[in-house]
Amino acid sequence: MSSFAMAQSNEPVQPIPEAKAGDPAKIELGKKLFFEPRLSKSGFISCNSCHNMSRGGSDNLPTSIGDKWQQGPINSPTVLNSSLNLAQFWDGRAGDLREQAGGPIANPMEMGFTHELAVGMLNSIPQYVAEFQAVYNKPVIGIDEVTDAIAAFEETLVTPDSPFDLWLKGDKDAITDQQLAGYQLFKNSGCIACHNGPNLGGSSYQKMGLIEPYQTANAAEGRAAVTGIDADRFNFKVPTLRNVEMTYPYFHDGAVNTLPEAVDIMGRLQLGKKFTPEENAQIVAFLKSLTGKQPQIVLPILPPSADDTPRPTPFDS
Repeated sequence: MSSFAMAQSNEPVQPIPEAKAGDPAKIELGKKLFFEPRLSKSGFISCNSCHNMSRGGSDNLPTSIGDKWQQGPINSPTVLNSSLNLAQFWDGRAGDLREQAGGPIANPMEMGFTHELAVGMLNSIPQYVAEFQAVYNKPVIGIDEVTDAIAAFEETLVTPDSPFDLWLKGDKDAITDQQLAGYQLFKNSGCIACHNGPNLGGSSYQKMGLIEPYQTANAAEGRAAVTGIDADRFNFKVPTLRNVEMTYPYFHDGAVNTLPEAVDIMGRLQLGKKFTPEENAQIVAFLKSLTGKQPQIVLPILPPSADDTPRPTPFDS
């Protein structure tokens, strides 16, 4: 390792690691389930609807669209690099990806189904039964196997080798002078206190609006909704900044459309600092250096429904 690369190893940000090797059959099954709209009541919404793999693992909407065109309560976090988070959802109510994967299926505002109906649908399709049997050696599919397979696929959705990661690994020319200046400003201004580690976030809960209150019409309470502790009100899991140029709009309410505006608001509300236009542009340039290699997904061909597979009911009340 060069002396430059050794120096970079002391930075408060680490490169995104490559995805760990897993069971290929389980991952492929999980990929099918991730793209499977029949896990929703409408037969139209899949995990990929809100965590679109063509759009940075998000949907680029302020809040997601759920069953019967319902407006979701909160911005959809990216699924990319989500395995590096301390917990899932903005309020951390799911401890891991397995627990998270089951939530939207049974949420009446999201996929609008039940676990029982979703599992019944899968058990009616011979190809799914055979694939679950091969992976889990169980004759009947259960929700635990469904969420485990989805999580196995999601764990592969990492984005290594961003320009900034290449710089961290010792390539001095991987980022521009403006991006480097932005990183130094990002560190020296205090952004790094919350946005650190491999995911530049996702490792702590912090109050939105430390110096000035954040004004929003969104009703989300943050961590307090999980803990019941009033002091946790408006504390949210710090979002990752990986691929952040792709995952607009920003913040838990999706109210901010651009990175320059997000940098300005975070500087004032969290740090009590007003960035100059030049400083703002430097930090934005740095943030754009965090876009890594996007997962190359070959769309799965989903097995056809059997004659006795329950059909979707997208328009029922």
